[in-house]
Amino acid sequence: MDLAELKEIAEKERVAQKSIRVHCCTSTGCQAANSLTVKKNLETAVKQLGLSERVQVVGVGCMGFCGRGPLVQVEPLDKFYEEVKPEQAASIIDEINGGTATAKAGDSKHPFFTKQLKIVREHSGKIDPERIEEYIAVGGYQSLYKVIHDMSPAEVVEEVTKSGLRGRGGAGYPTGLKWATVAKMPPGQKYVICNADEGDPGAFMDRSVLESDPHKIIEGMAIAGYAVGASEGFIYVRAEYPLAIERLQIAIKQAKKYGFLGSQIFESPFDFKIDIRIGAGAFVCGEETALIESIEGGRGMPNPRPPYPAVSGLWGRPTLINNVETFANIPAIIREGAQWYASIGTEKSKGTKIFSLTGKIRNNGLIEVPMGITLREIVEEMGGGVPDGEVKAVQTGGPSGGCIPAHLLDTPVDYESLIELGSMMGSGGMVVMDQNTSMVEVAKFYMDFCREESCGKCIPCRAGTIQMYQALTKILNKQATLADLEKLEQLCNMVKATSLCGLGQSAPNPILSTLRYFREEYLALLQHSDNGKVASAAQPTTVGK
Repeated sequence: MDLAELKEIAEKERVAQKSIRVHCCTSTGCQAANSLTVKKNLETAVKQLGLSERVQVVGVGCMGFCGRGPLVQVEPLDKFYEEVKPEQAASIIDEINGGTATAKAGDSKHPFFTKQLKIVREHSGKIDPERIEEYIAVGGYQSLYKVIHDMSPAEVVEEVTKSGLRGRGGAGYPTGLKWATVAKMPPGQKYVICNADEGDPGAFMDRSVLESDPHKIIEGMAIAGYAVGASEGFIYVRAEYPLAIERLQIAIKQAKKYGFLGSQIFESPFDFKIDIRIGAGAFVCGEETALIESIEGGRGMPNPRPPYPAVSGLWGRPTLINNVETFANIPAIIREGAQWYASIGTEKSKGTKIFSLTGKIRNNGLIEVPMGITLREIVEEMGGGVPDGEVKAVQTGGPSGGCIPAHLLDTPVDYESLIELGSMMGSGGMVVMDQNTSMVEVAKFYMDFCREESCGKCIPCRAGTIQMYQALTKILNKQATLADLEKLEQLCNMVKATSLCGLGQSAPNPILSTLRYFREEYLALLQHSDNGKVASAAQPTTVGK
């Protein structure tokens, strides 16, 4: 296939599309609210009203407003409906025909939508994720063609480097530098791995992207394979994401059929194939070396680094590992250019970031925002604030992150600013807490998660997470003293400094951040001395700063 043929497929698909498209979300969240029945009823109504010539019902990916599903949008009429019941579906079609819809109208001009900048999610909620032709119609696979025919591998790596893209899996490592390291390894077998082992509580960004736009991940991985000299890729996705797996399987099959995967892609010497590997749900397999062990058929446990996977990874070969969101940025960077991407965000944190906005908040769901936006804009304007009361804290970064108090909501969302506050970007979970939330309970919740998910390979994490959990339980039971609190802080620092991998190294963060900003809640639960006072040693410390 050449570029002319690719564009011909795109044009043919655009011509075949009806003038009015009724988009019905069929991602996991909306499916749980019966969106498949809504879609079926929409299709039935189109036929019954004789509108098949100009109205088309399309099952699309996530529209973002997940707490208000099922969602239906009518384009180009700019009509948006939320919490649509199956019995209301026909009225939406009737409104197109001059009637009145009984479904609840949504507000597409709400800050939840208008403050977003969609790069990764540019097609989510607009195309059918199970039809490759719809992806091609919006420019899909043209970036892959461009790099194969118009750019050298080194030029692709340079373009990604200049864009300033950093890994969206949590650590924020420069993507171009990682690609360059793998590319410089001697010629031979190399691998590309997409880390889709999303396991943070409250996080569902990667799942949504996989369900909504799987071809974007495939194209991004193929571009990466060309750039670093790899001929084989793996998508490591957890078994708890059955719809994402199904749509990935469909997408890979379609890409092979069109010649975008396999041998001599776009009539070039470049060969690249992708296989799926399904994980059993161990949180630690999100760590690169543990993920590699799992793909190889071993138990998912981390290994000391160096050597890093870029030098010696899967089966001892140079391996590039990026997460879903990182790969999903690549086609747009190639299409629009590094300078365009680098113009978005802050000096050190370029582009956009997807967050799953959850917790005690009016508008929950998925948002994609430019780096540098403040937490206040996200929580109070886009999220609509707390339903009853006020914001107490925002937790970012999942079990590896920390809790940021309300008085710091004007902090810009970028890698450096969040780390300075004792939290981190993480993969993109953002949980809002109100004034009734016990921050010690929050710390205990995340520590319970970490002790359950510890692989047990290193003693600091294996024993330390259990001891930290026990200490928090003792505090909450009002059986602890000031000495116990001091011991807990020492334990946190030890586990952070000596654990083998990121799970153990970051496990104390929720405790350290809540101690830093909400120490009085810990002190209020301690056993007091005879005079009813807590010893002076309980003054705020620099822990976590």
